Amino acid sequence: MLYLFDNNAFNNMIINPTKEKLIKLSRDKGVFTEFNSLCFITNVRNRSAKNTFVVNNIPLGVDQQGISRKEADRIVNEVNNYLIDKELIRLDRKMGLHSKFSFNCRLYITKEYSRIAYMWNNSLFDPIDINNPDMVSVYVPEWPQRIILIYPEEGVTYILGTDYFGEAKKSFLRMAMYKVKKMGGLGLHAGSKVLRVKDKDGILKDVGFIMFGLSGTGKTTLTIHDHNLKGEEKAIIRQDDVIFMDKNGYCAGSENGFFIKTEGLSESQRVLYKAATSPNAIFENVKVYENGKVDFSNTELTSNGRGVVLREEIDNTDNSIDLEKAHKLIFITRRNDIIPPVAKLTASQAATFFMLGESIETSAGDPTKAGQSKRCVGTNPFIIGPEAEEGHRLYQILKQNPDMECYILNTGRVGQNNDFEGEKITIEVSTTIMREIAKNTIEWETDKDWGYLVPKSVNGLDMDRYNPKKYYTEIEYKALVNKLKEERVKWLSRFENLDAQLVNSIA
Repeated sequence: MLYLFDNNAFNNMIINPTKEKLIKLSRDKGVFTEFNSLCFITNVRNRSAKNTFVVNNIPLGVDQQGISRKEADRIVNEVNNYLIDKELIRLDRKMGLHSKFSFNCRLYITKEYSRIAYMWNNSLFDPIDINNPDMVSVYVPEWPQRIILIYPEEGVTYILGTDYFGEAKKSFLRMAMYKVKKMGGLGLHAGSKVLRVKDKDGILKDVGFIMFGLSGTGKTTLTIHDHNLKGEEKAIIRQDDVIFMDKNGYCAGSENGFFIKTEGLSESQRVLYKAATSPNAIFENVKVYENGKVDFSNTELTSNGRGVVLREEIDNTDNSIDLEKAHKLIFITRRNDIIPPVAKLTASQAATFFMLGESIETSAGDPTKAGQSKRCVGTNPFIIGPEAEEGHRLYQILKQNPDMECYILNTGRVGQNNDFEGEKITIEVSTTIMREIAKNTIEWETDKDWGYLVPKSVNGLDMDRYNPKKYYTEIEYKALVNKLKEERVKWLSRFENLDAQLVNSIA
């Protein structure tokens, strides 16, 4: 398999084409928009989770699929033989800027799919060392079998039979998170930002936030929002998707481009809309009419329309992609019944909610189940290895850093029943809560059913509207509590060697 690293094994290869060359190679495969950007239409329009396999020479997690080394190597050898006479693009990029948490990344892809290389080029940084890749992805979209093969120890991924750009992006991020875990850190599917605010004593301070959440829960929206801060106070955006945390809570960034969902994007989302309407944006599966008009509200192609936007074209970014300290960890969930808009957690509760990873399914994952409740450890479907390792490592980091505080943030509704869709928790509510968490102005009290803290009051909000208990009888509410506890205990029981303290913290 490793002969793939030898460029002389192939007859035709375009090595590290410029951005301009990639645009030239790709322009006839897409359409130009009214913004003078390119939009491409793919055959596959979401990730291929069910077709993803880890080569089974390491312990696997509960939700991971293994494949024997023999079978994986057989497929890889067939692919390599096919590629000998194909014209390929080799593109080297760099992930991360931190001296410890940065990686040389190399993509090989068949020339016909240069558009994927173009999008990936805008996602990472210019390379420094192009001769020593830390990880390699081999992408053959036209392969007749859809299968993704992950070789964790070699740092190699084969992406076959799908032309969805997200597979290229995540192949490197997945591998980087595995490498960081082996280095003693923790790779997290989370955004990061700083809120520079005056606390309740009027002292200006920088408060670091990381936000966990699956696609479709509002993670990007909350990461990029300015929280209506003015003057000296402001939001500073660092990363949108994956960060690498060390034992002290330092969070190194990974990417130079944000992979945004475009469904419903409008001028009301000022920051995202501005970046998305730049000529440098690249769209995938977004409706573009013959005259170039872009219709973000049209989902006839897919509800998983996407765009790669440059970080530097997003307002409120600066020169750093790293976060000195994750002072506040936000676990974004989206439920519609008894979860309040915000709850403050102990370290053990936080590690437990990391393991629960409660959210909703989106069209980026399994479109057939979009909108349904789901759980995913760390809200991270890209973990390699036993999931409990990740929860235990986060627990240790939190115990060693008592200045790191953790919260649940519900971006769904409260009070849903047969006759009522629930009180909507708006973006304004969520961003106000985060701002007041940073300012340390919220007054908390203990919820006797769950043991976590819930707000008695939040400046600028009528929290009584979002009290789940007011929408149910005492019997109805208790039944919902017991049902959710049973679901959670059942979910956690799937993971071997999980600390009993974590299970007991929600029972």
